[in-house]
Amino acid sequence: MRWLKPGLRNSIYGLLGNSMPPSDSTLESSTEEIREAMLGVLGDSGQKSFPNVARRLRYANDVQALWYLRGDLMAALAALYSESVAREKIAGITGQFRGLLPGGLQSRPSPLVG
Repeated sequence: MRWLKPGLRNSIYGLLGNSMPPSDSTLESSTEEIREAMLGVLGDSGQKSFPNVARRLRYANDVQALWYLRGDLMAALAALYSESVAREKIAGITGQFRGLLPGGLQSRPSPLVG
């Protein structure tokens, strides 16, 4: 049984600023693409060094769970490389979430970046 009924999901997306939610097939394929991209930037050495992060990425239920795992991935990448490299890699992945999340979960441009 689905927790969010289609009518309820549409109304929530509308309230949060998205006119139409993505279709289920688009959402599923995009979720898998994002998951693979996140595991890809972590790499084999990162998956060995941070098995909990890799496991959480692999078994995340939906695109929102992957959105929230960006912080854990950023910490792992910063430990492996550097914070600036990790920030660049996360920025590339963050763009893939465009149009898949409710408006309240979208990242906003920072006034500090300029």
